[in-house]
Amino acid sequence: MTAASMLGYSLIVSAPASASAKGVGKILGKPEKTFGGRFVNDGKTMEKLAVECDVLVAGGGLAGVCAALSAARHGKKVVLVQDRSRLGGNSSSEIKMHPLGVNSPRTGWREGGIIEELKLANAANNPQLAWEMWDFLLYDKCVSEKNITLLLDTSLCGADVSDGKITRAYARCDTARRNYEISAKIFVDATGDCRLAMEAGAEVMSGRDGSKKFGEPFADFDPVGTRQGSTIMFTSKLYDKPMPFTPPVWAKKITPEQMKFRSIKADGLAYGYWWIELGGDGDAIGDNEKLRFELLSIVMGVWDYLKNSGKYPEAANRAIDSIAMVPGRRDTFRIVGERIMTQHDIMGGWKNFDDAVAVGGWSMDDHPAKGFNAPDRRPCRQFGKVPFYNIGLSSLYSKNVKNLMMAGRNISCSHVAFTSTRVMSTCAAVGQAVGTAAAACIDANVLPAQLRADADMLSDLQQTLLRDDQTILGLKNSDPLDIARSASVSASESLDGSRPENVLSGVAIDSRNGVENRWVADAASKPKLSLSWASPVKISAAQFAFYGGHAELSQTHSEYLLKNMHRGAQKELVRDFDIVGVLPDGSERKLCEIRGNFQRLVRAEFAPVEVKSLRAEFLATNGSPKVVVCEVRAYVEFPKA
Repeated sequence: MTAASMLGYSLIVSAPASASAKGVGKILGKPEKTFGGRFVNDGKTMEKLAVECDVLVAGGGLAGVCAALSAARHGKKVVLVQDRSRLGGNSSSEIKMHPLGVNSPRTGWREGGIIEELKLANAANNPQLAWEMWDFLLYDKCVSEKNITLLLDTSLCGADVSDGKITRAYARCDTARRNYEISAKIFVDATGDCRLAMEAGAEVMSGRDGSKKFGEPFADFDPVGTRQGSTIMFTSKLYDKPMPFTPPVWAKKITPEQMKFRSIKADGLAYGYWWIELGGDGDAIGDNEKLRFELLSIVMGVWDYLKNSGKYPEAANRAIDSIAMVPGRRDTFRIVGERIMTQHDIMGGWKNFDDAVAVGGWSMDDHPAKGFNAPDRRPCRQFGKVPFYNIGLSSLYSKNVKNLMMAGRNISCSHVAFTSTRVMSTCAAVGQAVGTAAAACIDANVLPAQLRADADMLSDLQQTLLRDDQTILGLKNSDPLDIARSASVSASESLDGSRPENVLSGVAIDSRNGVENRWVADAASKPKLSLSWASPVKISAAQFAFYGGHAELSQTHSEYLLKNMHRGAQKELVRDFDIVGVLPDGSERKLCEIRGNFQRLVRAEFAPVEVKSLRAEFLATNGSPKVVVCEVRAYVEFPKA
């Protein structure tokens, strides 16, 4: 009776088994069938393939992955173009930087949505922390989604613009000897470096702005125009015997003076050092090859210093396990949107945003442009914790290219604001917002600015994001399709001063210590939660959001981060439960059973049935003594694009 799949938004459960979620991965064997495109032989070695889709997403970092998944899950045909063989960007095994966001170092608040889904799946299925398995998780999500066509090792190389709109983008895959001409309705630049935007002639900005431009107190950290640098990470393993190290002749010789403000923490013996950073005072794109060599020379030099200076006996039995051969870029270009977010917005101005679609909360932290070559300066200046803040839709589409949206570190913001919005989990949340907005634009046949200007369409977008578990501060569930909002709620028991009606508070994610937005019960008693209606209702779907108060989850080898993480299914999440309908004649029917859940958001779909009440029977958690439910929704038919 149970069928579960991770192909849907979160855990999709369908009953009977024959109704389980469909979707198989698409490997590019015969592109003309995969795309519905056509080959054009130009008489040269490269073949041309014309491709049509609804949404083109350029860039396969976490922002691009979440943008592609969200647009596809809302029914749009998506082409995702990634210039490397792996997805994940800076979080991939090629770079190995851990994705962080609003939760670090604070527990409770989450970006929610797809990035939460990915992190929970990784914790449950990759407790060994294999970076390649994180890569594979992202790959699996994309190729398993029937509406996504994934083009790896494919570089965006041009765009046609007519009447202020992109009509076609060009991409090249040398390994397959193919040139793609991709037509779409909405184009999303998630490249980080604004590659698509600049090919399309979009207005961009780069580097530090200076305090005079936006009146930001934190702006004058480094000269105007300079940026944060790129980093190469490494990892090491501990062995049961000494592991000698001889550096290459080109390794940089490290002196104590260079390390004055660069602490050698034990954590870095396992996971490298983010402060091995260069290039903010130059061209991080054009000088990439030079920066790679220089950064590798510093890595070798730092490891030589650890192993052979005599200052770190704890390094004696360690050996380098991996070195990233791709510099992780922090800072290149940003696209100018209708609104440029600034420090003032992050520190409170966001409360005036009526177009909020994602949440941020990383501290504003700026790195000196010269990076490791500035030994007399601390490698990072943090301005302390910032309040959680919303990011508005008007910062996520181009000011002058009408159908261009952006997701990731290239959104429309000042450099000071960028120092907070740039982190990967925030970029992922923005990606989900942009993908969902792109789908909404196509459904309504409008451009992003028109969607932003229409109060009803904007509200529908925000409610769709909340339904998909995206965190947006200050907004509550007002989904007119959610029939749970008209139900009364009862429970077999309640603990900690909670009440069953809290699951209809409209708030699904809340970090506060109180229980006003959650219902709590003793897991051992197998508690029950019921929705009842004054008159029988037809229902075919129910959605549950469980408590997600676990510590920050991240693919990482950082011992500092790992000490607060539980690798495996998160204990506080409900693992097993049944959904039972009480029919108008008083008889009962089991509608669905969920087993082995490790997700916060569970969406259950079943054959339509008329009920006077719906009951969830919670059978087991993943280890917590308490069942905690934050939100319950119910639908006559779950909204589909």
